[in-house]
Amino acid sequence: MSAFDSTFWLSVVQSATEFLPVSSSGHLILMEKFGFSNQTLLMDIALHLGTLLAVCAFFAKDIKRLFLGFWHRGTEQKIDFSLIIATIPALIVGYFLNDIIETTLRSPIIIAFNAIFFGILLWAVDFYAPKTKTINQMTYLNALYIGIAQSLALIPGTSRSGITMTCARFLGYTRVESARYSMLMSIPVIALGAIYMFWKGSQEGTLTDGTLMQIIFGIFFSGIFGLLAVWFLMKWLKNASFGIFAVYRILLGIFLLIYFW
Repeated sequence: MSAFDSTFWLSVVQSATEFLPVSSSGHLILMEKFGFSNQTLLMDIALHLGTLLAVCAFFAKDIKRLFLGFWHRGTEQKIDFSLIIATIPALIVGYFLNDIIETTLRSPIIIAFNAIFFGILLWAVDFYAPKTKTINQMTYLNALYIGIAQSLALIPGTSRSGITMTCARFLGYTRVESARYSMLMSIPVIALGAIYMFWKGSQEGTLTDGTLMQIIFGIFFSGIFGLLAVWFLMKWLKNASFGIFAVYRILLGIFLLIYFW
């Protein structure tokens, strides 16, 4: 398989699973096992930049409103501060535990069990929790809870979008608003992740693999497919539940258990 074929498929899988609540780590493990092993550090940064552009493009109006509202006391400023609060737990946990998690928990079996467990949790919470709140009603305490949930996504197989949407649904936010808040939360996380990887690569001297065209392709395709994933999710949740994603996670986990046990 050529480097550009690998770039294309990595872009599709990474960008789609970044936003859909289905666990990107499980899919990337499968990608590696089936020959898609060209994900260099530069390519990883490119995929992050593409997905960042995708979510920023889709929520451009929200971002503009929240940016302008940051300077004036009101609902937008409160949402801005809540997003800052929601980002902090993952930064703290990632700073202290990321290396340990990457070396001890990145096992296909652990990913499989997490995919199944958090899939069942997503279904149960979505089915039983009330669906009344919007993010305009987001409190700082709720934001902290969702942020703590987001930090659990550092454990492979959990899914950042999945666990944050599950937590938001548990707290009573509607499906669409849970997804919307999760997507807005992803912006600082993805941006900081790309910055960290660039800094780490520059310190280690590992930013040399890959060509300019591969990087451009990675940004372009991850941006396009990331945008499609966000559009699909937001449109789907207007009329349907998270059930399809929960079932998919469970089936993925079972497949991983059968394949790697």
